[in-house]
Amino acid sequence: MIALVLPLFGLFPAMVQQSQAQALTSYVMSDPLTGYAIGGMDPVSYFTEPAPLRGRAELEQQWQGAVWIFSSEANRDVFRAHPELYSPQYGGHGAMSMARGFVSDADPNIYALYKQRLFLFYSASNREAFLLAPDAAALRGAEHWQVLSKSLSSR
Repeated sequence: MIALVLPLFGLFPAMVQQSQAQALTSYVMSDPLTGYAIGGMDPVSYFTEPAPLRGRAELEQQWQGAVWIFSSEANRDVFRAHPELYSPQYGGHGAMSMARGFVSDADPNIYALYKQRLFLFYSASNREAFLLAPDAAALRGAEHWQVLSKSLSSR
């Protein structure tokens, strides 16, 4: 039995190394399976549709080290012209978490448009907390993003 287990210990350090390498958080929140920014949602559609639309793989655009996909050529073209207007704040990381001083993932289906900016949230309760004092939360988030974004991977 010991002879069967000992070879597995040789793989353990390699698995730890790989795990640590994957722990880096990227500047733009991307789906770990597809690599698409904000879970493959079309960032322009948050502003133009009643609910955000899923992008199509054949309509992609690289920006800030991430692959963004779009539901239409028109949306891709609009994003190309002004990506800073349509991309979510804080690289798509959780807005309320950023306001509290730390980086977290966000669910692209939990969002708010505030002052013509897109904010994504980890949970509905985080969104509600943000909306109680959105000016203060957005300001604190922007201050924390200036510092925290410097430690994030660009890929």
